[in-house]
Amino acid sequence: MKAIELLAPAHDLETALEAIRHGADAVYIGAERFGARGEAGNSVEDIRELCRRAHVFRVRIYVTLNTILKDDELEDARQLVWQLYEAGVDALIVQDMALLEMELPPISLHASTQMNNATTEQVRWLRSLGFRQVVLARELTLGEMAEIHKQVPDVRLEVFVHGSICVSYNGQCYASQHCFHRSANRGECAQFCRLPFDLVDAKGRVVARQKHLLSLRDMNRSQQLENLLDAGAVSLKIEGRLKDKAYVKNVVAYYRQALDRICHKRPEDYCRSSLGRHSFSFEPKLDAVFNRGFTDYFLQGRQRGLANHLSPKSIGEPVGKVKNILNHCVVVAGETSFSNGDGLCYYNKEGRLQGFRVNRVDNDKLFPQVMPTDLELGTQLYRNYNQRLETLLSCPSAERKIPISWTFSETPDGFRLSAALKSENLSVSRDFKAEHTPARSEQNELMERHLARLGTTVFESGGVDFQTSRNWFVPVSLLTSWRNLLIEALERLLSEEHTTVPPSPEEAVEAPFKGKEITYLGNVANSLAKRFYLDNGALSVEDAMEVYESTIHDMPLLMRCRYCILFELGCCAKQGDRTLVQPLFLRLADGRIFPLGFDCKECEMLVYAG
Repeated sequence: MKAIELLAPAHDLETALEAIRHGADAVYIGAERFGARGEAGNSVEDIRELCRRAHVFRVRIYVTLNTILKDDELEDARQLVWQLYEAGVDALIVQDMALLEMELPPISLHASTQMNNATTEQVRWLRSLGFRQVVLARELTLGEMAEIHKQVPDVRLEVFVHGSICVSYNGQCYASQHCFHRSANRGECAQFCRLPFDLVDAKGRVVARQKHLLSLRDMNRSQQLENLLDAGAVSLKIEGRLKDKAYVKNVVAYYRQALDRICHKRPEDYCRSSLGRHSFSFEPKLDAVFNRGFTDYFLQGRQRGLANHLSPKSIGEPVGKVKNILNHCVVVAGETSFSNGDGLCYYNKEGRLQGFRVNRVDNDKLFPQVMPTDLELGTQLYRNYNQRLETLLSCPSAERKIPISWTFSETPDGFRLSAALKSENLSVSRDFKAEHTPARSEQNELMERHLARLGTTVFESGGVDFQTSRNWFVPVSLLTSWRNLLIEALERLLSEEHTTVPPSPEEAVEAPFKGKEITYLGNVANSLAKRFYLDNGALSVEDAMEVYESTIHDMPLLMRCRYCILFELGCCAKQGDRTLVQPLFLRLADGRIFPLGFDCKECEMLVYAG
């Protein structure tokens, strides 16, 4: 049986706790520095508190330390790793191999997707270095994932299932650094891929004008979870460390319910990796929160419709078409219920995304705050702000409790109280000295009621097994103190049981880059990482673009993408279409151009600096 992990993002401590309440088995979060989301940093003390509260549920905490490091940052990074280890962090998600050259505590290291983990050779090599969890490239198909699992079965495979998608292979995008001096590999991505471009051919013809040609839809693999598990994935990751609490609550709750259904359906194959039973005060709905439209990306192979060329903004859920337009209201055809304060959007006839706020609702009549002037009959409407759902999610919206069962029995000089998690084969017992005083009335129901008063603790009572020779009287004050002592002991036991020690590196495996020159695409920004690669067989190591951009050869590669504009537009040369005359260029509104290259053998698109 495989223990499956639902891995949730968290911007801060409060969001992380909500992710846990709503069903996460693990949470990934940024520390004060060196995470790949510069705006999502947290103090070590907050992370310590998070670990304390998470580990009772056996929820793991992973800290993202996945930026590339410069020489003057190495010692600060080393000290931070030790602080995070002492705070109770379960693993670090890393990119920079300098960390493997440091004297670190025995903390697990997970290989970030920034390492471009797309091949069996890469994953096997990472295992030989001691990595036991690898975040696979988003671009892989189910078959490619299954083959990696078949060849390297003892590595835990972490795969993305939901959220924003980078158009370039992770770790292989330098557009933000080149254009805006903000490095994606150092947590400062300026989202170059979400900008509008012209697509220009070799004759200067504008094939597409000011379209978001590199802006991908959001990932949604909620209908493929069982297939992912069968392919070998054990950690299912939601993207979104910059998303708000409402988004995290809703998406985590949705995937929790979906995974629970799979575990219930196939109990011999899969179970969840943490403890607790959930209750929600809302019905999770994926398209009701931020999304650019959905795709399962390359999971089933190459397909069209991966990008939304019209807008990089959230469109939300489709809610009906415009049936009529009156003086002060819009009449909508459909069965959707609306609320005052809903935010709606639509594409006008020029293809621009427009929006309006609903001031008042009268059945199918919507009265906008400001009446849109370019709305037409038959236009599809989307709701990108759901007032009712947002109101529900702004309040406590979930509860997570660990069921325990009590046993109450007598001893020669008192009583024994036990609390157990039967599903985990864990229990605590305490003997208490007390007089055996026969009760004048039935006590069991009263005692059961007081043992169930667990208040704000993480536990809920699953009943009491009374193993006594007769009906004894126990003062409520004594029973309460006994209950509290056992709950504290059970919390300590769960926290202690959670502690793990990472495995040591295995027998050496030849590095994929042995005998090769590592260019700036290797993201080596410090002397320790350079030494690591040279010691592992690299012929030479070039500095990362973030270190000495001016020394890198002309027209450097800015992006390497499995996504291809030609295929997306139905103009794939590999399929015999010669409509567009190459070379092709992307052109920003300010006139800067970016030549495109097409490696048809590998089915990849390349974006170069102009």
